[in-house]
Amino acid sequence: MQHFPILGLSEWRATRDSLHQYARINGAIRQSLAPARKHSWHLALRAAATGITTGPLQLDGRTFSLSLDFARHQQVVTASDGGRVSFPLRGQSVTAFFGTTVKAMRTLDIRHRWLLPDWADDEPGAYDPDAVARYWQVTTQVHAVLGRFQSELREETSPVQLWPHHFDLAMNWFSGRRAPDTDLADAQDADEQMTFGFSTGDAAIDAPYFYVTAYPTPEAWLDSDLLTGASWHREGWTGAVYRYADLIRDDDPMARLLEFFRATHASGSALMQ
Repeated sequence: MQHFPILGLSEWRATRDSLHQYARINGAIRQSLAPARKHSWHLALRAAATGITTGPLQLDGRTFSLSLDFARHQQVVTASDGGRVSFPLRGQSVTAFFGTTVKAMRTLDIRHRWLLPDWADDEPGAYDPDAVARYWQVTTQVHAVLGRFQSELREETSPVQLWPHHFDLAMNWFSGRRAPDTDLADAQDADEQMTFGFSTGDAAIDAPYFYVTAYPTPEAWLDSDLLTGASWHREGWTGAVYRYADLIRDDDPMARLLEFFRATHASGSALMQ
């Protein structure tokens, strides 16, 4: 299998939307139990070997996790005492997915006053296992590149995380300086930072893409040269973009992606000083 297979959004949009909603459900359950962390890291999910997981959650002295397993195409509930319950991912509605997840947790005696999010609905979705396999292949490779890039940075970085609200895999780098005109006690917005990530596509860009943003954004950064193939995005949000379809034309797309992150970080961080 290619490290970066073809992944056009139009061919699997309905399946992507189902995965996005399932991730949001798991994220909402994580949010209800995980201690708050700066920059809302307690809201994010993590990549595991076969899919996306909440990581360990504590409830009434027990530990459990929820995982979207994209190898077996299941939602898996695992408890610290060895208990395990799973059910298939098949494009069920968000309401049905939530209800079956709660039932699976109760089977393991994991009980809580779980609330169905107000954005959930009964509309059936879609689930194409082949498309999911391609997505997961891409995600594992992007995760590896972000991990390599992260290892080269001396300053503080966030974990490589999957954000349920936008369904993007991303990592933050922090300069160690306070953003101008912010309250140092503001755990969300006080830190000067850059974000490096991958999106499957959204309302701003209707195709998969890699991105780099800076906060606050140095005005001169937008006048700097980007790696050939990348471009500046200025509508709705500001940052550097490298479209997935363009990147995979390279002979070594993983090396090219790493170069994109390195070069854009170098130019942005230099102007933030």
